[in-house]
Amino acid sequence: MDALALERAQQRIADAAARRPEPALLEATIERSRRQIEALAEAAAGLEASVPAQVGVAVRDGLRTEVLPVARHIAEMRGLLNQAIRRLERIEGELLAERHARVDDLALLVDLVSSGWRGIDARLARLERHRTEPSNDDESARHDVEALVGHAAAA
Repeated sequence: MDALALERAQQRIADAAARRPEPALLEATIERSRRQIEALAEAAAGLEASVPAQVGVAVRDGLRTEVLPVARHIAEMRGLLNQAIRRLERIEGELLAERHARVDDLALLVDLVSSGWRGIDARLARLERHRTEPSNDDESARHDVEALVGHAAAA
């Protein structure tokens, strides 16, 4: 081993021993730390006993102030949704009634058109009969033709 390295190591050990606190000062510091730890333990025990009750009260108050308005909003939304449902049911009923009325109107229109065409067919048949049979009733035939033209224009 190198003598210089050995001398440096011994110097470091001596420096460390010189900086070491005195035993009386160390005992006083340890005693003071023990008292402070005991005081801290007492304070922690006091907080441990009082904090759950305080937290419970704070949570209850917070929930009361926050949940009550939310409950009102939910009740209001429920009322509005029920109102919207009633309106939609009413609209659905009106649409169904309107649809049935339109179907009835269409059925009436089909009946009118088909009866009109049946009338035209009957008049055409009469005209065909008049054309094939000699008739003295030219006025009746002309009237049938005019009616047929009128119905065809209307259809």
